Amino acid sequence: MGYRVAVAGATGNVGREMLNILAEREFPADEIVALASSRSTGDEIEYGETGRKLKVKNIEHFDPAGFDMALFAIGSEATEIYAPKFAAAGCTVIDNSSLYRMDPDVPLIVPEVNAEAIDGYRAKNIIANPNCSTAQMVVALKPLHDAATIRRVVVSTYQSVSGAGKSGMDELFEQSRNIFVGDSNEPVKFTKQIAFNVIPHIDKFLEDGSTKEEWKMVVETKKIMDPKVKVNATCVRVPVFVGHAESINIEFEKELSAEEAQNILREAPGIMLVDKREDGGYVTPVECVGEYATFISRVRDDPTIDNGISLWCVSDNLRKGAALNAVQIAELLGRRHLKKAD
Repeated sequence: MGYRVAVAGATGNVGREMLNILAEREFPADEIVALASSRSTGDEIEYGETGRKLKVKNIEHFDPAGFDMALFAIGSEATEIYAPKFAAAGCTVIDNSSLYRMDPDVPLIVPEVNAEAIDGYRAKNIIANPNCSTAQMVVALKPLHDAATIRRVVVSTYQSVSGAGKSGMDELFEQSRNIFVGDSNEPVKFTKQIAFNVIPHIDKFLEDGSTKEEWKMVVETKKIMDPKVKVNATCVRVPVFVGHAESINIEFEKELSAEEAQNILREAPGIMLVDKREDGGYVTPVECVGEYATFISRVRDDPTIDNGISLWCVSDNLRKGAALNAVQIAELLGRRHLKKAD
C-alpha cells in the first residue's frame, strides 16, 4: 500500500519540480493530486516523464481528509490559510514557505543534516523546508561540523533569479533581450536591472541593515545544525536562471586542513566533491541544473585565521533548495513514521 499525496502550487516552478522529482524517485504513491488556485483549475500538468497527466484541482475546494501528506509550494499567505486545514484533517504538510520555519513546534528539516528532528512533527502536523540558500549550505557544513566543530561562517551567495519565481526568470530574459535591441529595460520584479548586473538585496531590509534573506540563513542554520554556530551572510541576486552558488569561509574550533575537509566531503551524503586545481576543475550553476547533489569545489586553507578553510558550494535551487528537499522529507516521514510502503 502506498501513500496519497497532494502537491499544492503544482503549476509554479517549485511545484512542477516536486512532481518531476516524485516521479523520478518513484515515490510510493497510490494517488497524486495536483492543486493550485482557481485560475489553473482544469489545466493538465505532466507527472514527470511517466506519460501521465494530472488535472489540476482547486485548492479552495479540495478535501484533504484521507491524504497522507501534502507538499506545499504556495507562498506564506496561502500557506497560512490552508496548512492548518490540511494538518487538522490528518494530512501532514511539508511546507516550502518561510511561514513555519522558526516555529518551535515545527521541525525544520534537511534530511542529510537533522533527520531525527522530524520526530517532533506531530505537534502541528507540519514540517518546514528551509530557505534554498540555507539548505545547500548546511549539507556542506554538517559533516565538517561533526569533525571539527564550526565556530563561525561567513557566506556570500550568488542566487539565481528562479529563486524569485517565474516572474524573476521572465524579467531576466526580457531585460537581456531588450538591452540588445535597445528597448526599455526598467525593473519590475527586482529593485534594479538584473540583466548584466548583480543586486546585493534579496527580500526586505531589516533594522540592522541586513536583509531578511540574510537573516534566514543565520537563524535557520542555527535551528537545523547548532545554535552556537555564528553566521554572517551577504545575499546577492545574479543574472543566472537556475542554480545558487555560495562562497563559504569557515572557522573551526579544532584543526582541520583543506585536505582533511576534502576527504570528509567526498564521503558525505548529498555531496559531490569536484575539486581539481586546474582550468574547469570546479562546478558552476549551469552544470548543477537538474542534479540532486550539492557540489563542492575550491576547498582551500584560509591562512588569515587559525583553523579556517574556504570553499565553493553550488546546487540547483529548485531541487535541493526546494523541491528535492521536500520530497526527501516526504520519504523520511514515510520511512520513520507512516511506514505504509514498507
